[in-house]
Amino acid sequence: MTNGERPSTVDHRPSTLPRLYAILDSSCFVEDQALFQFAEDLLAGGVRLLQYRNKTGSSRQALSHARELRRLAGQRVRLIMNDRADLCLAAEFDGVHLGQDDLSPAAARRIVGNALWVGVSTHNPGQLAAADQTDADYLAIGPVFPTTSKVNPDPVIGLEGVRAARALTRKPLVAIGGITRANARSVIEAGADSVAVISDLLRHPRRSAQEFLSLLR
Repeated sequence: MTNGERPSTVDHRPSTLPRLYAILDSSCFVEDQALFQFAEDLLAGGVRLLQYRNKTGSSRQALSHARELRRLAGQRVRLIMNDRADLCLAAEFDGVHLGQDDLSPAAARRIVGNALWVGVSTHNPGQLAAADQTDADYLAIGPVFPTTSKVNPDPVIGLEGVRAARALTRKPLVAIGGITRANARSVIEAGADSVAVISDLLRHPRRSAQEFLSLLR
């Protein structure tokens, strides 16, 4: 698949993921324009997988942001909606990412169909093994390192937790939590296919994305 190409509607399952999975958290931005400029900078830096997260705003705000992100991004990037399968469809995103307290992967699949991705967050071997038995397209594990991007985060799993997760699934594996340019390579070497990043992209996002992608080749 070439950069920017939309997924096939026949087989939704990813065989691989981009090394960098950027997360755009709306709570990091006071003004909408700053949020959209951040997204533009990430795309200019080479990001091809971007999740939009909005834990505090209204559904109306989330949908407005999401539709504008889709318009700005065009087909340059695969856009993933955090939590909300309904907003994923309404904004014409490419997939939905679910937490442990969200819809089940089966329920989300009934909403978004087979052409879109469904991802699931897990935090320990039991959750990951259970998610591996579902129709999820990829699994996330973390937090790998201490993180300030989430209120009341789950216990840190470390690189050993990534290795344990890798042994439990053949699905594409995303590691998340406290990942920076200084430690990202070690996370990939521990078995993750992709690293999800929030904080270490906030300053100079274009250059930061380029540096991540260079480190993770």
